[in-house]
Formats: sequence, C-alpha cells, structure tokens
Amino acid sequence: MEFAGFDRPRPSGGTLTATALKILVAGGFGVGKTTMVGTISEIRPLHTEELLSDRGVGVDDVSGVERKVATTVALDFGRITIRQDLWLYLFGTPGQDRFWFMWDELALGALGAVVLADTRRLADCFPAVDYFEQLKLPFVVAVNCFDGARRHDPGKVRRAVGLDETTPVIMCDARNRSSVKEVLTMLVTHAMEVR
Repeated sequence: MEFAGFDRPRPSGGTLTATALKILVAGGFGVGKTTMVGTISEIRPLHTEELLSDRGVGVDDVSGVERKVATTVALDFGRITIRQDLWLYLFGTPGQDRFWFMWDELALGALGAVVLADTRRLADCFPAVDYFEQLKLPFVVAVNCFDGARRHDPGKVRRAVGLDETTPVIMCDARNRSSVKEVLTMLVTHAMEVR
C-alpha cells in the first residue's frame, strides 16, 4: 500500500518509484507516544507539545503521570529510511479525547497503527483499540514497560483489553531504539499478513 509515491532519479539512470508507508502511534494521555516517535526517528522529530496549564485541570486526567509537564496538541512526526526508495512515516496522535477529531485525517492512507498501552492505566488504550477495530486498520498493542510498573504477561493484557488472538501484543520500552524497532517490525509484518 502506498501512502505517497513519487519518482526520483536513479543513480544508474532511469527513475525510481519511492514509497512512504504511514504508521500511526496512538494511545492514552502520557503513555509515551512522543517518546516512541522521537526514539526511532532518524530526523529531528516534529513535536507539537505545549506545557500543561491550569486550563487542563479537571479535563486531563494526570493520575499515574503526575510528573508530566507537556502534552501533544496536534501530532508528532518522525521518519525512518528502510532503504533508498522506502520510508516509514510515523504520526503520533494526541492522547486526550478533545483532540480525537484529528484522528480521521491522520488515519487516511495508514498501513497500520501501534496502540501504546500502560498497564497502570490500561483503560486509556480502549478508545484507540475500538477506533482501529472499527476502521479495520491493522494494529498491534505495545505495552510500554515504565520503570516501577508491574509487568504482565501479554496473554493477560490481551484478555484485559478484549483482543482476538490475531492481534499481536508486545512488551516494549519506548525509550529503547531496538525495542521500538521490534514493535514496528511486528506491526508491518502483521499489516502485510492481514492485507
């Protein structure tokens, strides 16, 4: 599936058709989406973060992430070159429900999605899971293993979230490049099998 295709001169002459695959990174508020995009992006990632202010009091649930000082208000963007003619474009979605109106636009042309989850606030990933199931967009659930958080077996997370057996669940560390690479590899493999 092509998100964008364009011709580039080939070093040996002729043209090269380039393909960019679009992947969404979604999940609840404070789950690590911005961190995940920033960890793997080969370019300086675009972040649209703003400092949390008193306007978010009573609107944003910061329980479990009390030390969070900024939040994404539009999107995060990063890029990974797979080879000369193939790129992954990563779009991190905002986590608060007041910004969900943007998800339909962000999802257009996407190959699949990573639903990032935090077992301390597992219910926060339910809206993203529901959204991608309704959209019939392939996704994986990646459990971000925060320091000090209790570790759970992926099978238990699958049951708690109500996923079928075909949806992959993987444990990860959004701060670790090889861990994020493993998540993205699993997503692309799953999306290609589904399609």
